[in-house]
Amino acid sequence: MLHWLGVKPSYSRPRVSDDNAFVESLFKTAKYRPQFPAKGFADLAAARQWASEFVHWYNMEHRHSGIQYVTPAQRHSGQDIDILSARHRLYHHAKQQHPQRWSRHTRNWDHVAVVTLNPERDQPAAVVDRPAKVFVKAA
Repeated sequence: MLHWLGVKPSYSRPRVSDDNAFVESLFKTAKYRPQFPAKGFADLAAARQWASEFVHWYNMEHRHSGIQYVTPAQRHSGQDIDILSARHRLYHHAKQQHPQRWSRHTRNWDHVAVVTLNPERDQPAAVVDRPAKVFVKAA
């Protein structure tokens, strides 16, 4: 049924949480932060406080390589387009001023339209030429 609907099934084992690559990447980022408590949290309030600070840092301060080193907040608000354009101009100007620093081209600061963790593995599900069934939950 999943194949017929064009849904890629998860091949993870039951009770193993490695089938969501985005969440696993987020967990790794959290665990490798210097502020992550090596001996665990003192209580639920401390865990909530740490998580709140982590989410703020992750969205507002952390520059992500997959979106050209802008923050998710900048990406979400559309500021990334202007930021990347300014970086491109800055690099182009620097190359004109000091061409000996570059053997070829400057860094690519193009806006990233689609973000994936593993672009070489991620392929869109095949389109199935069958009518889709729609299920509506009764109120």
